[in-house]
Amino acid sequence: MTGSVLQRPTLVLNRSWQPVAVSTVARALVKVWNESARIVDPGTFQQYTWEDWTQLQPDEDDVVIHTQWLQLKVPEVITLTRYDRMPVKIVAFSRRNVFKRDSFTCQYCGCRPGSEELTIDHVIPRSRGGVSSWANCVLACIDCNSRKANRTPEQAGMPLRKTPTRPMWNPLYAPHGVRIQSWSKFVSEAYWNVELED
Repeated sequence: MTGSVLQRPTLVLNRSWQPVAVSTVARALVKVWNESARIVDPGTFQQYTWEDWTQLQPDEDDVVIHTQWLQLKVPEVITLTRYDRMPVKIVAFSRRNVFKRDSFTCQYCGCRPGSEELTIDHVIPRSRGGVSSWANCVLACIDCNSRKANRTPEQAGMPLRKTPTRPMWNPLYAPHGVRIQSWSKFVSEAYWNVELED
């Protein structure tokens, strides 16, 4: 149990409280121990050092790490004490990230049938030279994908709801499949609307 708790995601903010990464709980605690970060209470925005955090009594419903000497509440958010820049990160093109970018929504009809009923559609079909890229791939429900077939959206009379582009990086594109509700206080609404796969 402790091992899986240590692998849970923790949102990392820079010194200006902008989201810059998602870390594991284990790495976040090391940063706090080394005094390169402080734990943020998402409810009160109070910051805690390692010593302060170890003195806290976890509530009954808190996720905790049990050690021989104490019960340590798992941090959900930390803020770095010295780093104030924004990292330049590129969102990798992948099936999972296309689902996140398109919010599990068919880009032709707007339905949200669930991930099992969605496919990746090539706007310009591969048979016509279309490539697998951010600008040429969108989510489509099975019905729309069948109806469009081997045609462009214009030829099929099926306009896209929005132009597909490479998304800007945000912590929700990090490779952790867990969404932490308290992060919504630190991540902008546009990013928070991106859904994560289970």
